[in-house]
Amino acid sequence: MSKAIGSERSRVIETLSSSKGRGIRVRYAPSPTGIPHIGNIRTALFNYLFAKNQGGEFLLRIEDTDRARLVPESVDKIKESLILLNLKWDEEEHQSKRLDIYNKHLEILKVKKLAYEDQGAWRFKVEKGKNLTWNDVVHGPVKFSSDVIEDFVIVKSDGFPTYHFASVVDDHDLEISHVMRGDEWISSTPKHLLLYEAFGWKHPHFVHLPPILGSGHTKLSKRGGAKSVIEYVEEGYLPEAIVNFLALLGWAPKGDRELFTLDELVSEFSLDRLNKNSPIFNLEKLQWFNQQWLKKLSPNDFYKKLNDKFPHAYASKVTLSVIPLVQGRIGSIADFPKLADSFYKKPPLTNPVIKAAPLSGATISQYAKDLEKIDWNPDMIRAGTAEFARVHSVETKDLYRSLGVATFGNLVTPPLPESVSIIGKEETLERVSELAKKKK
Repeated sequence: MSKAIGSERSRVIETLSSSKGRGIRVRYAPSPTGIPHIGNIRTALFNYLFAKNQGGEFLLRIEDTDRARLVPESVDKIKESLILLNLKWDEEEHQSKRLDIYNKHLEILKVKKLAYEDQGAWRFKVEKGKNLTWNDVVHGPVKFSSDVIEDFVIVKSDGFPTYHFASVVDDHDLEISHVMRGDEWISSTPKHLLLYEAFGWKHPHFVHLPPILGSGHTKLSKRGGAKSVIEYVEEGYLPEAIVNFLALLGWAPKGDRELFTLDELVSEFSLDRLNKNSPIFNLEKLQWFNQQWLKKLSPNDFYKKLNDKFPHAYASKVTLSVIPLVQGRIGSIADFPKLADSFYKKPPLTNPVIKAAPLSGATISQYAKDLEKIDWNPDMIRAGTAEFARVHSVETKDLYRSLGVATFGNLVTPPLPESVSIIGKEETLERVSELAKKKK
C-alpha cells in the first residue's frame, strides 16, 4: 500500500464512528437464487463483526427483485447458514415487499427528468463528463468517469427494481452507514454514486472485500471449497471452526494468535486490518482449525455431535472411552469412523495391510503369547511390549506397527496401549494371532 493511500485510508477509518443518524448499521444482502457459498457468508461475518464491535446493528436484507432467478426455498437456507454460525440479525427486510418505496423514488427521478421509459422499463439518464470518486475503506481513492457508463435500467418492465436502484434506495432509507460487499461491485458503485447524487443524498462508506481465491489463485470453485456452511457442518466441521477460519480470510488480528471465539472476534475486529489482497482458501487450514476446536470439546459434547452425525451408530459407554484417543487426530466429526470403527469390529486384513506389518509371523505369534501373560491395562501393555523388544532384539516401533496392523488394519492408529486396552484382551490377542498366521 502506498503511503498516500495508507494515509487516506486511515483518515476514512477515523470517521467510521462519526456517522450521523442511527449510528453504525450494516447489511448482509443476499439474492435468494441458491444456497450461499462460504465466500458469500464471509461477507456476512465481516459485516456482523464490524457492527457488533461498534455497538451497531446488523441487518439481513433479502434482495429478491430478480423474479426470474428466484429460488424461494433458498431464503430459509440463507437464514439457516447464518443461524448455524450464530450470526443473529437485528432487522430483516425483503425487497419484494418494498415496491411502493421504489415507485415513490422512481416518481422523484421522473419529475427531475432523470428517468425515462424504454420498452416498458425505466432507465436512469447518465450525465456525461462527471468524475465519480469515493474513498474505499479497503482500496483507498477510486475514480471513474461517467463517460464509460451508459443509461442503465432502474425499474424493469415487470415493475421490479434492478439491484442498482433498490440497493441505493434501501441503503439510504434503512440508514445503512457502511456498505461492505465483494470487489465485484466496485464497477457498479459509480452508478450508485450517480443515484445518490440525483436524490441529493450522502452516500455511505464503501468497503469492498477482495474475493477468496482457490489454491491456484483462480476463482474459488465447488471442488476447491466453495461449498455452503450447511454442507460443511453436515460433513462434520464445527461452526466455531468455520467462523474462526473465515474471519482470518482477508482480516488479520494483532499478534500471531489464531484461535478465536465469535465473541473474541467481535472484540478484536477492525476495518483497518482488512487486507486488500485476495486470501487463498486452504482446506487443510480449515481442517486444522476444526481439529483445534474438536480438541476443546468434552467427551460428552463430542459424543452429542457424533450422534447427530451418526445417529445410534456408536454405543455411548464404549465411545466415551474412545473419544479422547481419537478427537485430537481427526479433521472433522465425519472422520471418526475411519480411525474408530476398529474399536467396534475387526478390520479386514488385506494383502497390502499384511505386508505392512514389519515383523515375521513367528515373532508376532510369540508376541501374542507374551501379551497373554500380562495384566490388561495400558501401562502393563506398554511395559510388556518394551520387555519383549529387549528380549527378542526387535524394534519397539516395529512391534507397535504390527500391533496396529493386527488391531486396526492400518499403520495409522490412536495410541495403541490405550486402544487395545479398550478393545479387550481376548479380542486383541485373536486379531494379533490372525495376523501371525497370515504372515507365515
